[in-house]
Amino acid sequence: GEHVKSHDAQVVKPADLPKMLPWVHIAIGNVKRLLLDTHHQLKKEYLQYYLNEFCYKFNRRYFGEKLFDRLVTVAVSYKTDFKSKIYNRMLCG
Repeated sequence: GEHVKSHDAQVVKPADLPKMLPWVHIAIGNVKRLLLDTHHQLKKEYLQYYLNEFCYKFNRRYFGEKLFDRLVTVAVSYKTDFKSKIYNRMLCG
């Protein structure tokens, strides 16, 4: 995979923040909305699943008419990991 080997830190004035990396700010705002609007009572142990859901939706926002085909491809090629308790029906209320 790709890894960042180095970075340059910059001090940015608060007024200039929206201009710096605008998609980062949009994504953070969108994930806040998802967590506050959809998942009213957040549980710490499920936070990674909520973030995974956001990333999945965010990365597929422009698929348009190919969305269904891509969903089917993922569904038939994805190997599930049932070790997580979120899939355990005994723990679901």
